[in-house]
Amino acid sequence: MTPPSTQRLDVQIPVDADGVVAFTRDLVRLRTVNEPGFGEAPAAGLVAAKMREFGWDPVVTEPAPGRPNVVATITGDGPGRTLLFEGHTDVVTEGSLDGWTVDPYGGEIRDGRLYGRGAADMKSGVAAMLYGVRALQLAGGFSGTVKVCALADEEGMMIGVHHLVDSGVVSDVDGAIVCEPEGGEICPVSKGAMRFRVTFTGTMAHGAMPQHARNPIPAAADFLRVLDHLQADFTARHGSHPHLGPTYVTPTVLNAGDLDQINVIPASATVAADIRTIPGVDHEELVVRLTDHAERIASERQLRASVTVPVNRPPVDTPVDALVVASLARAHAAVTGTEPVFGGVPGTTDGTILTVRAGIPTVVYGPGGKWIPHQADEFVELADIVSAARVYAVAAREFLSS
Repeated sequence: MTPPSTQRLDVQIPVDADGVVAFTRDLVRLRTVNEPGFGEAPAAGLVAAKMREFGWDPVVTEPAPGRPNVVATITGDGPGRTLLFEGHTDVVTEGSLDGWTVDPYGGEIRDGRLYGRGAADMKSGVAAMLYGVRALQLAGGFSGTVKVCALADEEGMMIGVHHLVDSGVVSDVDGAIVCEPEGGEICPVSKGAMRFRVTFTGTMAHGAMPQHARNPIPAAADFLRVLDHLQADFTARHGSHPHLGPTYVTPTVLNAGDLDQINVIPASATVAADIRTIPGVDHEELVVRLTDHAERIASERQLRASVTVPVNRPPVDTPVDALVVASLARAHAAVTGTEPVFGGVPGTTDGTILTVRAGIPTVVYGPGGKWIPHQADEFVELADIVSAARVYAVAAREFLSS
């Protein structure tokens, strides 16, 4: 991957540093976990209120009841390109409190860091994109349009971004910056994700009479060996991506029988895998290949195989010379005084859907460490929040005026 030209920009756009930190803290204090009975509504409401305070006119829709998307459109002084900033308002659960030394929703600030669930992933990114675009607006003199989107359910099935694409709101977007935490790296590539599940069904019987059963457990073991061989095959065929590493084929679920019924041969056994792919891996070919293996194993053992693919998100490989990437790189250099470092997203983001479904060139860049999300004592550096907001403002000016 060859970095684009990063000709130094001599531009700075002032950002309300105290305001963006305070707003991040307010968001972190809201428990908007992605689990039944909760949801993003409190954070979405706070985002919409802040947008109205800025004089914007947010549009709130619900991809699912109680799970809002919030979108604001800010127009410049004349026609031009359209840039989208995107973040999500849901967070993962805090898990056991045993690992935390702070209140996950206390918004504690200590030694220049803001602690709490979602501090990095990604309420600081949401705050930074709002304040960055507001700074651009107050600085004046830009053409085109900026869309700011705070979406639901990124940590789940990504219903928020699918709803956004289905609504047509992004049909005119020329580039998108996804504000996920990447530790200061500019990430135009992201791994793909596939979740594959196969259930082998046979005939239940007493453990003392296996001749009357069709045992699905050996078939599950056969399929686990297929997954192991597949990992090695992908490594041989596609190697290791410089920013993403190799493709991973990871068995994550093995379910058969009842632990208290050791004398019973179960009727079914399920194997599931989490597969993380790099550019060059064809997902449709992968589904066919895995399905063929499952059906072959089932046939050999006189069983039935049922295959489902709950998640199928191909990798993203935005060219580094795409305008949205180059604009962000130049903005990063101008604001931070350091040359940009290019990297990759080890998982998937809403940007995956924006690229795969809507064809939008996307790049991921935001405050917070790349590896801190979903951990106890999650935190973000206050300086990183302010810096990201400044970079977003300059990147937008550069993208819209280039």
